[in-house]
Amino acid sequence: MKAPNVVRLLAGTLLGRLPNGMAPLAILLLVKADGGTLAHAGALCALYGLAAALGQPALGRLVDRHGQTLVTGSTTALTTAALLALPATLDAGQPAAANALVVLAGLSTPPLEAGLRALWPSVLPDPEQRRAALAVDTGSQGLIYIAGPPLTVALAHAFNPATALVAAALAGLLGAAVVFSSGPSRTWRPTGRRASLLGPLHHGGLRRLFTALSGTGFALGALTVWAVSAADRQHASWLAGTVPAALSVGSVAAGALLARRVLPGAPAAQLRWASAVFAASWLPLLADPAPWSAVAAVLVPGAVLTPLVTSAFLTTETLTAPWMVTEAYAWLIAAVGTGQAAGTALAGLTAHSARATAALPALGAAFTAAVLLTSHHRMTPAPHPTHRKENPTW
Repeated sequence: MKAPNVVRLLAGTLLGRLPNGMAPLAILLLVKADGGTLAHAGALCALYGLAAALGQPALGRLVDRHGQTLVTGSTTALTTAALLALPATLDAGQPAAANALVVLAGLSTPPLEAGLRALWPSVLPDPEQRRAALAVDTGSQGLIYIAGPPLTVALAHAFNPATALVAAALAGLLGAAVVFSSGPSRTWRPTGRRASLLGPLHHGGLRRLFTALSGTGFALGALTVWAVSAADRQHASWLAGTVPAALSVGSVAAGALLARRVLPGAPAAQLRWASAVFAASWLPLLADPAPWSAVAAVLVPGAVLTPLVTSAFLTTETLTAPWMVTEAYAWLIAAVGTGQAAGTALAGLTAHSARATAALPALGAAFTAAVLLTSHHRMTPAPHPTHRKENPTW
C-alpha cells in the first residue's frame, strides 16, 4: 500500500466521485426548496442516478478501447457543466431543460471507479497487495457518503441547495483531474482486443452477479429517501444526512479490517454469506426506530456492504477476460446504480407510509441474497481463452 500513486489515485477518485454522495441529496433539497414534492424530487434524483448507471458500461468500453485520459477528461467537462447549469434552470421554471441537464450530468459521469479497479494490476503487481488495495478502495468509497450528505445539508442550510450542488460539481472536476493527469492513468493502455457486442454480458455468471447487485443498490437508494422522510416525520433535519453517513462509517471500518485480514473461502462463497447477512441486517428499520437508534441500526448493513461489494469485484475479475475488464467493472457499478435509482424512485412514491418505505431496503437486500444463493455453479471461474473461437461463451 506504499507503492507510488496509490494515495493519489485513491484520493483523486474519492474527490472525483464526491458528486455521487452530494448531487442526489442536493437535487432533492433543491426541488423541495422550489416548492416541489418529495415524490417529484425523488423522481428527478432517480433520473440522475439511472442515467449515471446506464452511461458507465458504454464509457467503460470506450476506456477499454481508447484509454483513460481522453474518456475521463471529456466526460468530466460535460458532467461539471451540466451540474453547474442545473440550479439556474430550475429557478427559471424550465422542467424539460432541467430533466435534460440531469440526464446529461448522469450519462457523462466519468468512469473513475471502474478505471481505478482496472489500474490496480499495473500499480500493484503483487496479488495480496491488490486484494488489500481493493478492500481499502471499496471501503473508502463510503467516505463519499460520510462526507457528502452532511456537507450537502450543511451548505444547503448555511447558504442554499444550489451552493451545495455547485460545490459538488467543482469537487468532482478537481478529483477527476487528479486521476486522469496521474502517470498510471495516462500510460494505461487497452490490451488491443475488442469485446463482442454483449461484452461481459455473454457470461452467465456475470449476468447473475450484476442482476443480484442491483438489489443492493435498491436498498441503498431506498435508504436515502427513508432518511429524508424520517427526518421530516421525527422533526430531526440532521437525520437526512446522518443516516447515509452512518451506513458509510460501517463500510469504511470494515474496509480497514479487510485490508489486514483475509476472509476464508473463495470470493463467490464470501458473496453468498455476505448477501445473507446483509439482507437480515436491514430488519431493525421495520420498527421505525428513534433517530439515534436508526443511526446505530444502519452501521451493521454498512459493515457488511464492504465484504459484499469487494467479493463482487473479485468475482468479476475472475470471470472476465482481460480485454474487457473496465467494461465489466462498469457493468457491476451500473447494476448497483440502476438499483439505487429504482429504490430512490419507489421510496419517493411510498414516502407517505413509514412502514412501506422502511421495508424497501430489506426487500432489495433479500433479492440480492436470493439470486446469489442460487447461482453457485454459474460463478465458478474458468480459464480465459486465448482466442474467442476456443470458448463461445465469450
